[in-house]
Amino acid sequence: RDHMALRPLPTTPYVVTQRHLRYVGKDCLVAFDANLYSVPARKVRPRQLVEVRATKSQITLHSTVPDANGDTLLAIHCRAVGRGACIVDEKHWHGLPDGRNRRTTTGDIPPQPRHQNALGEETAGSLMALLNRAAAVRVEVGRRPLSVYDELTGTRPFTTHPTPEEPS
Repeated sequence: RDHMALRPLPTTPYVVTQRHLRYVGKDCLVAFDANLYSVPARKVRPRQLVEVRATKSQITLHSTVPDANGDTLLAIHCRAVGRGACIVDEKHWHGLPDGRNRRTTTGDIPPQPRHQNALGEETAGSLMALLNRAAAVRVEVGRRPLSVYDELTGTRPFTTHPTPEEPS
């Protein structure tokens, strides 16, 4: 009776897929299952949320927002065996800063300052400019030698020879 109720197996296997959300790193790598997988630098930005679809043998990385064509696929990689692997397609790194200098960016638009130099400092990023804008710079602080604190606590620094007050 049970034999008659069984149907034949389908010709195409059922593929089980895990789906997870992960963030893209500054180096265009996505961490999944203790491994790193690359995505194209020109299609993503750092800290962008992407969807990882993992089967037993393959990892596909999808954008959470479709592009102009309605496509979400960013990259396809073979799934790494083990842990600590870095699966990178070298073409994905085109558009990343090359590291020859510190001011390299990926965009064509030069970065704009976050705020205008309202106080007239020569360099807005210098330490003095930060201190001049802070209210703490206007607080008067008393200055005294460190020996005052030694006297208050009853300690003094170690010396190799006795002090004049101390009998030898």
